[in-house]
Amino acid sequence: MESEPYLPFCFLNNDWFCSKVVVTTPEGDTVNFPCYHWISGNERLMFRETTGQYVALGDILALLAPFFNQLHHLSHVEVKFLLYPGRLLSLKLETHSTNKKQWKSLDELSHVFNGHKTDVYEYVEKNWKEDEFFGYQLLNGLNPMMIHRCSKLPENFPVTEDMVKASLFGKNLEAEIQKGNIFLVDYKRLHAVTANVIHGKQHFLAAPLCLLYVTPEDKLIPIAIQLKQEPGEDNPIFLPTDSEYDWLLAKIFVRNADFAEHELNFHLLRTHLLAEVFAVSTLRNLPMVHPIYKLLISHFRYTLQINTLARQALISENGLITEFLKKAVASLTYSSLCMPEDITARGLESIPNFLYRDDGLRLWDIVHRLVHNVIGHYYTCDSDVQKDSELQNWIEEIFFHGFLAETSTGIPQSFSSVTELVKFITMVIFTVSVQHAAVNNGQFDFGGWMPNFPNALQQPPPTTKGQCTESTMLKTFPDINTTVNGMAAVYLLSRQSTDYVALGNGYQDHFSEKTPLELIHETQNVLKKYNFEIQGRNVSLPLPYTYLNPNNVENSVAL
Repeated sequence: MESEPYLPFCFLNNDWFCSKVVVTTPEGDTVNFPCYHWISGNERLMFRETTGQYVALGDILALLAPFFNQLHHLSHVEVKFLLYPGRLLSLKLETHSTNKKQWKSLDELSHVFNGHKTDVYEYVEKNWKEDEFFGYQLLNGLNPMMIHRCSKLPENFPVTEDMVKASLFGKNLEAEIQKGNIFLVDYKRLHAVTANVIHGKQHFLAAPLCLLYVTPEDKLIPIAIQLKQEPGEDNPIFLPTDSEYDWLLAKIFVRNADFAEHELNFHLLRTHLLAEVFAVSTLRNLPMVHPIYKLLISHFRYTLQINTLARQALISENGLITEFLKKAVASLTYSSLCMPEDITARGLESIPNFLYRDDGLRLWDIVHRLVHNVIGHYYTCDSDVQKDSELQNWIEEIFFHGFLAETSTGIPQSFSSVTELVKFITMVIFTVSVQHAAVNNGQFDFGGWMPNFPNALQQPPPTTKGQCTESTMLKTFPDINTTVNGMAAVYLLSRQSTDYVALGNGYQDHFSEKTPLELIHETQNVLKKYNFEIQGRNVSLPLPYTYLNPNNVENSVAL
């Protein structure tokens, strides 16, 4: 046994957190026994040596592992999820936090967050009204997940040639559709969803459709917006040629719909809650020495804790969140979680200036290469996968309890090949690290300036044209209290924690074999190189895209 600092006997009577036990044999070999959980008193514990192992069904009775489902060490987690009064005080928002009045002007709002604005925040505040920036955000903003190529106009979106002629610079709409230059965002999942009551006042949600065009200069611009799903005289199609505030208010309702889709579907459901599904099944079914456990466990750091806080603070049994999540779950498919397939399905392979796609696909490939090589070290053929009963129990639980045994999701019920396993593990790691970073890290940058990403709207969508003014817009925005609490939330959620762990790190605590450690080191070098490449690219961009710089991608859903 390696010599350790002397521990007083009384220490054994207290709870303590054991990382691992390192034993040096008489021959000089080092043997690691992972623990990574709390130990109480003088209890007798059994640990398996750390070399990656999995158990075939015929061997399982002889090699039963201890049941490890303790949560990870909490002493250093920095919880920033709840809006304590002290946080509002530190942000100098305490005088606004109970103010239920409306904003008098955008200038009044602009002064609220002085001293905390980022460069991107200031860019957003300056450009949020611009059509080009509106389109840019659907590619590289907080929610790059809604836009798709339009191969045919939806029947409930009766846009005519005359409506968009000016926006298409005289070109034919149908011809531009066939060329692949027309795109659509459709917030149909918000149809018939009732917004919340805030301070005793009913708020409103639209379920818009928005048509967009890639100009000859490769700019993506909106060319038509319909705010409700059912066409009619009280549901006009708003156009860039309408009055300033008619068009601006239509875009504001789209941005509010995007807020709901982003926060509840693509952020909460598809990263936070899925990460919990994967984490719980891992803790329940895979022992610490299992190679998949060792590959995944660092990617679940703090996930259960932050999700528990979210449920306590944000999610009620009834209301908008629960109502909408039921619809969002119905759209959850395996292919939509695999970035290469999702990009192809949405027809976005060649749309210009799509930085989320460019960086995301590169990181998908890097993660896939690591997973392929590490798994290949342990599973030499398909039968190795098929015989691993612990692994099969793991995916079965994910399918039945995480995806409600819905075969339509495409989630596998079992693994029959190494290729299937590699793809699924790649998706898991990508979801809880890269994808979460893409939809989380820019929340204050893009959402801190409330008019660009309003968290609530107090007036219903307009039913006629020619009636909207600046006053209409200000009355539609959330009140001061709702605004500043939303601003504080996205500010806190966008900050990097003091014990942040970047993508590619954390594996060394669990792997001890030479080959996996070499593969991990190689991957870390590849990530460092790509980080420099992104930094070089961003120098020439008017608005740098930094959220998928490997150094900015946290290894887990930790916040």
